[in-house]
Amino acid sequence: MDNRFATAFVIACVLSLISTIYMAASIGTDFWYEYRSPIQENSSDSNKVAWDDFLGDEADEKTYNDALFRYNGTMGLWRRCITVPKNTYWYAPPERTESFDVVTKCMSFTLNEQFMEKYVDPGNHNSGIDLLRTYLWRCQFLLPFVSLGLMCFGALIGLCACICRSLYPTIATGILHLLAGLCTLGTVSCYVAGIELLHQKLGLPENVSGEFGWSFCLACVSAPLQFMASALFIWAAHTNRKEYTLMKAYRVA
Repeated sequence: MDNRFATAFVIACVLSLISTIYMAASIGTDFWYEYRSPIQENSSDSNKVAWDDFLGDEADEKTYNDALFRYNGTMGLWRRCITVPKNTYWYAPPERTESFDVVTKCMSFTLNEQFMEKYVDPGNHNSGIDLLRTYLWRCQFLLPFVSLGLMCFGALIGLCACICRSLYPTIATGILHLLAGLCTLGTVSCYVAGIELLHQKLGLPENVSGEFGWSFCLACVSAPLQFMASALFIWAAHTNRKEYTLMKAYRVA
């Protein structure tokens, strides 16, 4: 094997490993989108009801999004979290200090919630099903796992190529990484579109801002890494095969 192709193969493997780690980390963390709002320091009845509804099993889309808006919420592909005071008071809270303690409370999305229909008016079951948001949500949930599966399958093919001491099978690895990159890019696109459509339905309250978090950024970085690994795998396999064919033809002649 030519040193050029071996070097390209090693670099592609490193890029593939990094992209896999980034993608797995983005799937498993809860910071795809973050809201910033003033911390609710008291334990009024309305706050308690909002917290209980957020942590309840029957919270609808509007209920948990309202809580995310008000309580510095973060949202991932699997879980939603809010930040609430650690010590609450039924009366006016004491003067706030720099050491004001807060705690994060999280609730996981069930499989039923992941595949549940989204409504034109969030929370209103009589408003009709919003098919676009429904399928965007389902795609953003399924595509990351498809991406990881394709990369793992490609890694197995690459391992077989190493055992066989041949670069040609890595063309399949490159194609699988290309498909994985498209799935990751699709995940990011679906998530952005879903968030924008949600904010059109539920406007952000005053003094509340939102931004994409570092989990989302990891997925964004993972996609180009997958594309670069794919290009290197395909180039190394194709060029090595082409040179081998030319060399064989030269020897025959």
